[in-house]
Amino acid sequence: MKIGKYEIKHPIIQGGMGVGISWDKLAGNVSKEGGLGVISAIGTGYYENEKYVNKKVENRPVSEKEFYSKEALKAIFANARKICGDAPLACNVLYAINDYGRVVKDACEAGADMIITGAGLPTNMPEFTADYPDVALIPIVSTARALKIIIKRWSRYGKTPDAVIVEGPLSGGHQGFSYDECLKEENQLENLIPPVVELAKKYDIPVIAAGGIWDKEDIDKYLEMGCAGVQMGTRFIGTYECDAHDNFKEVLLNAKEEEIKLFKSPVGYPARGVKTNLQYLIEKNEAPKIKCISNCVAPCHRGEEAKKVGYCIADRLSDAYNGNKELGLFFTGSNGYKLDKLVSVKELMDELTCR
Repeated sequence: MKIGKYEIKHPIIQGGMGVGISWDKLAGNVSKEGGLGVISAIGTGYYENEKYVNKKVENRPVSEKEFYSKEALKAIFANARKICGDAPLACNVLYAINDYGRVVKDACEAGADMIITGAGLPTNMPEFTADYPDVALIPIVSTARALKIIIKRWSRYGKTPDAVIVEGPLSGGHQGFSYDECLKEENQLENLIPPVVELAKKYDIPVIAAGGIWDKEDIDKYLEMGCAGVQMGTRFIGTYECDAHDNFKEVLLNAKEEEIKLFKSPVGYPARGVKTNLQYLIEKNEAPKIKCISNCVAPCHRGEEAKKVGYCIADRLSDAYNGNKELGLFFTGSNGYKLDKLVSVKELMDELTCR
């Protein structure tokens, strides 16, 4: 699979998962094994016990500057490079975050070969990478219409996407559809792919399928539909090298199919995760008080949307990263209940590629 100037041995992109699910150890090992490792830029202030944070309140990074720590992101990339050498590495930067442009530039400076952006329509993404022409840009879309808009808007920068990820509504974390739209047949991944492939062919844009992809049979299915590759997130949580806390992995290993739900989110999109104690606390109006210490996402309006849904997403994702089962928010794709054991990244890549 070729994206921009980069060759990726196997057509598998590891999903960018934050806070701290895909950092140096996971992304570095995926790239080492011939896939594309993706470092999440979300919540880097928590890396190595907030080592790079200058200002904290209640052990949480204060403001978007600290929550999206530039120095921590540089350290994550440096440590990933120790694992994978000069193999391609990507960075996932959500469009909905505060300080999006700054974080994209930070990722380029840290050594990202590619930037992947979803959670919104990144119509001005090329603006922030003008000084890094070799960095490949990969938007995440849910429809051909969204890709058409991006192509049109990017034309003013003289740029087309180096690849596009089409994400269906079975993925973990935030979705590109409303709750009701996630359930409609026309919005399932196999129905979203054909019109995107048709449009992308006109511009020679590789298409990557994402959302609910589990095994080699799924991979082959989407390659046969004209995709250049697939993105997989949840399966990589079930690896020893995944940067997630052991308690996070345990939640997924013990999750039942009926416990994996779509939740309301302060970001404004529904998000999929495991129903744990946090959701019961929200239902009883007993969840932790919302203080908006980190000011993580623009759509939340400094905690206003968080108050409506009953929780702060920065604090709860960070609690999950720290292994707090009582208060953590544990994102997973719809197939998360199928995880039943941990394997190495090498074993997983061998299984997915039949090496």
